[in-house]
Amino acid sequence: MVKELRCCPSGMGHYDQRAFTIDGFQNWKKVGGKSCAFLHHIGTECTSFHNVAQKSCDDLLNEAHDIQNRKNNRLGLKATIYTVRLCAFQGIAYRGHDEGSDSINKENFHEILKGIGYFNTEMKELFYIAPKHALYTSPSIQKEILNFISTRVRRMICEEINGGEFCLVVDEAHDQSNKEQMSIMALLWSVSLGLFMYPTLHHKLLKMHFIMYYHVIILILSQSLVKGMMVQAICEGLQALISNDCPYAYYVHCFAHRLQLELMAASQGVVALQNFFTRLSFVINVVGASSKRTDQLRDAQAEEIAYKISVDELETGRGLNQIGTLQRVGDTRWSSHLKSVSSLIKMFSPTFEVLLTIIKDGTGPIKGDADLAYESITTFEFIFVLHLEQEIMEIIDLLCQALQRQSQDICNALRLVASTKLLLQKMKDERWDCLLSLVMSFCQECNIDIPDMTYPYFTRGPGVCNELSDHTLEHHYRLMELNHRFSDRSTKLLRLSTTLDPKSIDEPFRCGDVIKLVEKFYPEDFNEQEKVVLKMQLQHYEIDVVQHAAYKLLTSMSELCQWLIKTRRVVNFHLIYRVASLILTLPVSTATTERSFSAMNLIKTRLRNKMEDEFLNDSLVLHFERELAEKISLETVIEDFKKAKDRCVPL
Repeated sequence: MVKELRCCPSGMGHYDQRAFTIDGFQNWKKVGGKSCAFLHHIGTECTSFHNVAQKSCDDLLNEAHDIQNRKNNRLGLKATIYTVRLCAFQGIAYRGHDEGSDSINKENFHEILKGIGYFNTEMKELFYIAPKHALYTSPSIQKEILNFISTRVRRMICEEINGGEFCLVVDEAHDQSNKEQMSIMALLWSVSLGLFMYPTLHHKLLKMHFIMYYHVIILILSQSLVKGMMVQAICEGLQALISNDCPYAYYVHCFAHRLQLELMAASQGVVALQNFFTRLSFVINVVGASSKRTDQLRDAQAEEIAYKISVDELETGRGLNQIGTLQRVGDTRWSSHLKSVSSLIKMFSPTFEVLLTIIKDGTGPIKGDADLAYESITTFEFIFVLHLEQEIMEIIDLLCQALQRQSQDICNALRLVASTKLLLQKMKDERWDCLLSLVMSFCQECNIDIPDMTYPYFTRGPGVCNELSDHTLEHHYRLMELNHRFSDRSTKLLRLSTTLDPKSIDEPFRCGDVIKLVEKFYPEDFNEQEKVVLKMQLQHYEIDVVQHAAYKLLTSMSELCQWLIKTRRVVNFHLIYRVASLILTLPVSTATTERSFSAMNLIKTRLRNKMEDEFLNDSLVLHFERELAEKISLETVIEDFKKAKDRCVPL
């Protein structure tokens, strides 16, 4: 008589029914009827434990069917990998609020898979007959697949570096979770290894991370370190640690950084300027808080324009005298304070009238806010700083625009830096009387009291009395900031680096500058014998390359390196090619690098503000390096997925 019964197919798999797999079935009273234990074990669906195990057993005995089963499993996994990669490329969320089987909208990941099955009957059947525990669509599987692909991308970049030179870009990162973080990107010409964030910033921790993760920090012989705006102390510590190990690692401030933002940060120590921008933001918020006030501002501006045209103070013509709005202060790299300051100067009288209307007709807290804003803008100090900032920002604006161009011209940028310094110094020395006259004229027109300039200016609080002209110390701070960002050492390095640039074809080729660049900035990259050989190569290079017709069509250093390899001239001019490679590590980067940092806000949105750092980093790597990620085949990812651990279905 049989006392214990076991299910052989179920016992071969990893199924959690001990009565039929380990202990044996002994409760014979539950056999037969609606609650039969055998029927319950077998199940009514094809995806039950027993049916899946029975199918696996049959497939094992049927070799041809087993091969087809593995093929189907891999096909379903390919669809999952493709969907994960697509979501990362587009920077969209994987999960939704409701991903149940009855949900109308399961969000991006499952809806894309549904779309694949809609046009492919075979894929739809695969997802229907696949075991529920082996669909490979869970969030943990998505993150696992994403990590496999991003790891492959990093490995490809490290292989491309292959002991060569690269640079570190350090910038402040502020995401939707409102954490204080630092983003570090390792760049090889134009590829990024990732983003690393630490709640508690420390330069020793950052250096240790690079030593453990990349194992190449000590091999940096000639590189540059670019720092963000708000992480100066941390970056200087990291810079010092790297310089101790690598004495020929050069610091160059990122040209593509919004210089306007740097100058605004430099002026934060000037109390009058800090108060000015606080008041400016407050005034704009009060006036533009509702559509009704915006309409009032436009009506007041239209009346002012009509009056000035009637008294011949304004010219008429197509495109002239447009009605605008107040521009908000944008403390980011993509917005300039110049527009905000200029808009208030242009619409000062209409703003004045709107505030008076709110004070007269308003109710509740808004009436007090309008009164405070009115008191703020009707002071001589506010008007003075308003015009002072406009003049300074107009001088700087041309440089800001030049540094944000997609194709960076180092020589012209350096000339603009020098001319900006001179114009700021000239304004400080010669433009005081003109500025003061302009401010007084504006105050008289708007009926604002003008103080007696012969009286001393007293600072509030326990300070010492200062003259009003001491407000021009702000120029001194700004000039110091420019000199710090673009020191003589860094500008000389950049100027010498332009010698090999094909865009400098109109200037005579300077062999001596290349020699100076190597001797002063890269002495450890070339031995004495190579320096002698380099001099001879430069003489041949000037005749064979610089005067070549194809060379005149090149537009960048990267194109020059590619052309040297393509024409096999790199064999004859290998030392010049090495110099060009070193120059390309200097991150005189364009706005593209800054947009890479800003892409974090596209990935980590308000609805995805709890993303883990590893998940965020993997998503950003794929979002940045789409070209490299697309080179990784789906079969390669499947092999990584299979080797990671045992899977529920054969692959």
